[in-house]
Amino acid sequence: MDRGDHLGAGRYRVLEELGRGGMGVVWLAEDLTIGRRVAIKELLLPHNIAPQERQVFEERVMREARTAGRLNDPAIVTVHDVVREHGSTFLVMELIDAKNLSDVVAQHGPIPVDQVLSIAEQLLSALEAAHRANIVHRDVKPSNVMLDANGRVKLTDFGIAQSIEDPKLTSSGTLIGSPTYISPERLLGQEASPASDLWALGATLFFAVEGYGAYERPSTPAAIQAIMNERVQLRRAHGPLANLIMGLLDPDPRTRLNGGQVRYLIDQARQHATAGVQQGPVPTTKPMPKNKRGAVIAVVAVVLIVALGAVLVFSGVFESKQKQEAAGPQTSGQQPSENPTSESSTSAKSTPPPATAGGNRAATTKTYGEDGEITNLQVVMSGEPGTCFIGLDLNEPKFDCTVEHDTEIFGQFQLNRDSGDYPGEQSMVKEAEAECKSQFDGLAGKDKLKLWTLIPTKTAWEDLRRRKALCVVSKEDRTRMTGSVKGN
Repeated sequence: MDRGDHLGAGRYRVLEELGRGGMGVVWLAEDLTIGRRVAIKELLLPHNIAPQERQVFEERVMREARTAGRLNDPAIVTVHDVVREHGSTFLVMELIDAKNLSDVVAQHGPIPVDQVLSIAEQLLSALEAAHRANIVHRDVKPSNVMLDANGRVKLTDFGIAQSIEDPKLTSSGTLIGSPTYISPERLLGQEASPASDLWALGATLFFAVEGYGAYERPSTPAAIQAIMNERVQLRRAHGPLANLIMGLLDPDPRTRLNGGQVRYLIDQARQHATAGVQQGPVPTTKPMPKNKRGAVIAVVAVVLIVALGAVLVFSGVFESKQKQEAAGPQTSGQQPSENPTSESSTSAKSTPPPATAGGNRAATTKTYGEDGEITNLQVVMSGEPGTCFIGLDLNEPKFDCTVEHDTEIFGQFQLNRDSGDYPGEQSMVKEAEAECKSQFDGLAGKDKLKLWTLIPTKTAWEDLRRRKALCVVSKEDRTRMTGSVKGN
């Protein structure tokens, strides 16, 4: 189709091309009958596609029109008409004068928190409208989220949406959707569901707030492996916003956040933002999910599963020394700023802050866990000594300590080995500080290092993998280290 062509018995005049995607071209056109501009999506298929496959794709486009026509929500793009001419199928849609979320982030970087919350709320509304109609979108992703200048959000492309009532249109074993936004259960072969749409919503919000895709990898197999085995690491999101994203990205659809829980956390995050306070931890409506590796091997036969080793992911552990000196010691639950400095400047100028003293706890000992002083902590398995990190917040683990790094877990040990019962904070503090100090005293160059001791909260203790104390060091002068402090 070219500029100046007419469709729909002359009703629609094509003006110009707006964009292209994997399945079609979007044109700007004018509805000559009503006198309004519209967007027309033309199904675009390879010339060598088999006739039976072409029929399947054409039916998918028709279903997109039927699907969108059944939905009524301000955040869903309206389909006005369907035209079949010149051997192709065209959808006549509401014209949205907006850029998609992917392009916005590419041009301007991460989205501000208040706008992320608005996006989350509007997308949730669109998905709930679809789910009430027994429709699953199946392809929620940044490029399908349109943002206009007034903050309105539109969810586009229900072309691969599958009504629970409709028969499948895809071949057996075929996954439809963008690989980095496909939920773990769908990779395991389960049907798409409202819960899988919510997982994709979480991945989309991660992209919006962090500025990159949580599971972007150099290849599709690597992306699948990351979705099935890795836990995302949040840098900019804290408190209820972090709990929202992590709860949506729960690998188990049975314990993943539902719509009501998502709305609760959106409200909590908005209250914190409106009050002008840093986002601290709030109680979630369920425990944060644990990584589920048991079912992975059967699915990812296409992926070379790499033994990743044990990882500890910390968010919001450290803060700039300059801010500390100006504001004084942090109180429990406070998090770093939503707008951190660049990694290089943070590494050069930051140092861990003292913990708020609790009981007989020294200022260099902090509790970790969802209800601890260090929140947004996910223990995948166990943090092995000699694990080095770039950034004082331990967001990017580096297993090879020959790479320049800012912090290192140089020691860990099991607490209360005798019975396994929760020993109480005072007992753990005494044991952890003594053991970490003993290990610290054996380090070469200890006079230039800063020691931090981490212990679990009672809630974190319920996870068997968290019943340990961790010994962490950074440079006293806030410069980077090369090589393990243990001399390995």
